[in-house]
Amino acid sequence: MAWNEPGNNGKDRDPWGNNGKNQGPPDLDEMLRKVSRRFGGLLGGGKSGGEIGRFGLSIVLVIAVVVWVLSGFYTIREAERGVILRFGAYSHNVEPGLRWKPTFIDRVIPVDVESVRSLPASGFMLTQDENVVRVEMDVQFRVVNPEQFLFSVTNAEESLSQATDSALRYVVGHTRMDDVLTTGRERVRQETWQVIDDIIEPYQMGLQIVDVNFLPARPPEEVKDAFDDAISAQEDEQRFIREAEAYAREVEPKARGSVKRLEQEAKAYKSQVVLRAQGEVARFSALLPTYQAAPELTRKRIYLETMEELYQQANKVVVDMPAGNNSMIYLPLDKLSGKANAVQPALPAGTPEVESIPPSNEGANSTPIPLRSGDRFSSGRN
Repeated sequence: MAWNEPGNNGKDRDPWGNNGKNQGPPDLDEMLRKVSRRFGGLLGGGKSGGEIGRFGLSIVLVIAVVVWVLSGFYTIREAERGVILRFGAYSHNVEPGLRWKPTFIDRVIPVDVESVRSLPASGFMLTQDENVVRVEMDVQFRVVNPEQFLFSVTNAEESLSQATDSALRYVVGHTRMDDVLTTGRERVRQETWQVIDDIIEPYQMGLQIVDVNFLPARPPEEVKDAFDDAISAQEDEQRFIREAEAYAREVEPKARGSVKRLEQEAKAYKSQVVLRAQGEVARFSALLPTYQAAPELTRKRIYLETMEELYQQANKVVVDMPAGNNSMIYLPLDKLSGKANAVQPALPAGTPEVESIPPSNEGANSTPIPLRSGDRFSSGRN
């Protein structure tokens, strides 16, 4: 049976309290009037009700003010700067720390000004010699002016990305492919950095470029092996140059030392010869008065002293030959002197002529010795 079906002994379950009476739902206007009368009595209905109503309104206002004040406190971190917007317009910047703002009036936008941000850029680009290379670059920057960073352009990072791509394509387009891939990478990096600064300066985006990293460029796959060989050859060239420089640094000091040594030896030899010549001059100058007093005696004494010096340094064989003996004597000088070949010393000028003993058939290596008739000779060394 339905909940509102008639004939239920007067116990129909009518949610509007009609008890079985055939009536529609309650009037909404009547319900609103009842609620209004109740709240009106609380806030100001009647004399006593008006006092209670004013007290309740004061409590509501105090709570609202406290909530409004508490909602205005905020914190700016050490690496950030706060940008204040008052009714949507820029007002000023605030430093790090605990701050307060009037809610619904001011709006705070924190901006990180200490961290270094990174922005990549890459793509296939055409070089000056009409070759295609894939270039990758990483731009590092930080915010130096929060106001300009937020409001000078629509999106500062997007604008910087477009400026980087434009600058990179411009520089690569004015550089040969070999330079982009090998030796000209640093120049490409510096020129790209300069062009980026020139592009973003008029826009006053509040950014500062900290560094530009030019990542290794790659040639197309079709010619990659050839360029790898070219790079390897250039590396070998640099290695050979460094080895040659190291060898030059090693040899040059030795050569300079040899030059100094030869110079010192030449100076020492010069001093030795000069001093020896001066000593000879002094000695002959000292002998000059003696020679002028007795020339023949002085000449003979000089001759004897000279011969004494010569014979002190030579091997000698002395033979005693009696006068009138014409026998031929064989002298094996190689065995007597202990040498394979005896050298005949040169006699001074004025020595009397002597006869030499001819070699016999017994010794092919025998050397004749000059003999003087009537002299006594002995074997030995003085």
